[in-house]
Amino acid sequence: MESKNKETLANRRDMLKMLGLGSAAGMFGLLGGTSTAKAQVGDREKPQYARGTAPVTITNVRAITTAPGGNNLVIVKVETSEPGLYGLGCATYTQRAAVVVPAINTYLNEFCQGRDVDNIEDMWQAAYVSSYWRNGPVLNNALSGLDQALWDIKGKRANVPVHQLLGGKTRFAIDTYAHASGRDFEEVCENVGRYIERGFRHIRIQQGGYGGVGLNKDFVPDFQQAGYGKTSDEFMDQRTYLKNVPKMFEAVRKRFGEDIQLLHDVHERVDPMDAINMIKRLEEYRPFFIEDPFSPENMGWFRKLRAATTVPIAMGELFNNINEFRDYMVDQLFDYIRIHISQIGGITPAMKVARLGEWFNVRTAWHGPGDTSPVGHAANNNINIAVWNFGIQESQFFNERVHEVFPGTPTIENGYFKVNETPGLGIDINEKEAAKYPIGTRSKWTIRKYDGTIIRP
Repeated sequence: MESKNKETLANRRDMLKMLGLGSAAGMFGLLGGTSTAKAQVGDREKPQYARGTAPVTITNVRAITTAPGGNNLVIVKVETSEPGLYGLGCATYTQRAAVVVPAINTYLNEFCQGRDVDNIEDMWQAAYVSSYWRNGPVLNNALSGLDQALWDIKGKRANVPVHQLLGGKTRFAIDTYAHASGRDFEEVCENVGRYIERGFRHIRIQQGGYGGVGLNKDFVPDFQQAGYGKTSDEFMDQRTYLKNVPKMFEAVRKRFGEDIQLLHDVHERVDPMDAINMIKRLEEYRPFFIEDPFSPENMGWFRKLRAATTVPIAMGELFNNINEFRDYMVDQLFDYIRIHISQIGGITPAMKVARLGEWFNVRTAWHGPGDTSPVGHAANNNINIAVWNFGIQESQFFNERVHEVFPGTPTIENGYFKVNETPGLGIDINEKEAAKYPIGTRSKWTIRKYDGTIIRP
């Protein structure tokens, strides 16, 4: 019996030794050595996507300028350490396009070289504060081009469109509004009818230019007769504009009924109290929204406007800093976010404002006329298709020259922007074609009253 117990104990000791050796082999890598074990531990510390891949860094940032549609466009091209991989972004400040170029070629290029393309948020924050004073429109447009280009690169690396990185689709396409203007109400109605035939459900109506500018080419205002200002300065009759807008809405409603959604842009060109009174008169015509009733200097009037009328309001294309949106959205003082994505700093800050809007039932209505490049529209559309609180998108029809310069330029069908499923932003640039259309420096944004006083946009 005693010898049998000793044999059992010996067998147990041998088994424990073997288990110990097996554990040691697993712990210290007897089959592959200590370095293999360390490598396995190191691999577990890295996420799967990062194993065995070197960082992609920025090698060059430069501006490409072109004007195939007539408006000055500025595009940022970010080149990387990975051969053939680059990104495009819109940095279009069309009124002062030439001054954005050195901000990109000199400052952003130096700032970005050697940085990891993956770290978009870090790069945005660093670029935003590295000039110490917060960005104005020039630096913000340059930063926006960089930001969009980095998202373009990230989408290409992931082999998905950018909207998939923002959460995926929340709708099948992007509803837009068209621009119907005319010298008189009849011409406005004719153009509204044309857009309805093309499938548009939302139409912005304007008589003449913003504020009715340019309706009477033969009229010489008092300031021009006195030789005040420049001969190219334009004139606005604010009283006539304020009387005509409700009549224009009435004419369009009588012709087309209630099914079509109507919009109008004040463009900040009348005094705040006059804007409030006019918008109150528009209530019976049920506008989809009235855009930009007040200039950024008159934001304090929004509470009076909200108390006076239930007409939905769109605001924000002149805002330069995302913080300008915060309090007015939280207090629900306007209904649609009019962000110019190049002005605000790109996709990164635009998404932050859009997400904030969801909490307060404020919807998106991104700025998108001809001075938003096709690259900017592609960025707009990737956000529009992804955010739940999308409202409407300003449309733009691009001519053949623009399509030749920008392969993948967004197109509209039945009033909807079609969604591009190409990885990244889904758009490219033909630099040889772009060079055929140089930008200029002229800008016609000087509007005066009878006596020559400047009217603020």
